[in-house]
Amino acid sequence: MITDAKEFGAALRQRRKDLGYTQAFLSEFSGFSVTFISDLENGKSTAELGKAIYLANLLGLDCSLTPRS
Repeated sequence: MITDAKEFGAALRQRRKDLGYTQAFLSEFSGFSVTFISDLENGKSTAELGKAIYLANLLGLDCSLTPRS
């Protein structure tokens, strides 16, 4: 269950590592900068993400990331 930006980032990092991807590869593939990916994985909260997670939790919703089958 994801309850804040730090947990969200940790889940992304773990999934990236499980897939054997580097931040550089993900950057090239996604078009996002390595800095952005690193910040996200380290739980650097942006107003939008932090507010979205907070609001979801406030409304009784759980945020989770699961690999697609």
